Amino acid sequence: MKNYIITVNGTAYEVSVEEGSKSSTSPAQVYTEPAKAVTSTPKMAPVPTVKAQEPKVEEPKAAPASVQTASAGAIKVNSPMPGKILALKANIGQTVKRGDVILILEAMKMENEIVAPEPGTVASIDVTVGDMVEAGVLLATLK
Repeated sequence: MKNYIITVNGTAYEVSVEEGSKSSTSPAQVYTEPAKAVTSTPKMAPVPTVKAQEPKVEEPKAAPASVQTASAGAIKVNSPMPGKILALKANIGQTVKRGDVILILEAMKMENEIVAPEPGTVASIDVTVGDMVEAGVLLATLK
């Protein structure tokens, strides 16, 4: 009987194989008995321990002084995806039609125009050029 260690998908198994006897009468038939495989329970490799690090808690940042704010409007323009603010195309108090570009958001190396969802006047712009935003973040409001 021979013992082997076989690794399958990262799990090591100890296998014992029994050899059959050779037959000298027929060249086509080499073994009279097929080999039998016997497996035991898998042996698990030790898992290295890693110390967990304390998560960093970021303090909320105050809005930069360059953020244009006035009284917030009822129509909210939120970020459809995470990205970086490249340019502001509208100013507070500017009248916009539905589809007019308010700002440019870069996401995945693409420049995306963020447009007014309906006609109105820009009430606030809540981001600055260079800001990184997540999906759903308020970018501007219209009234």
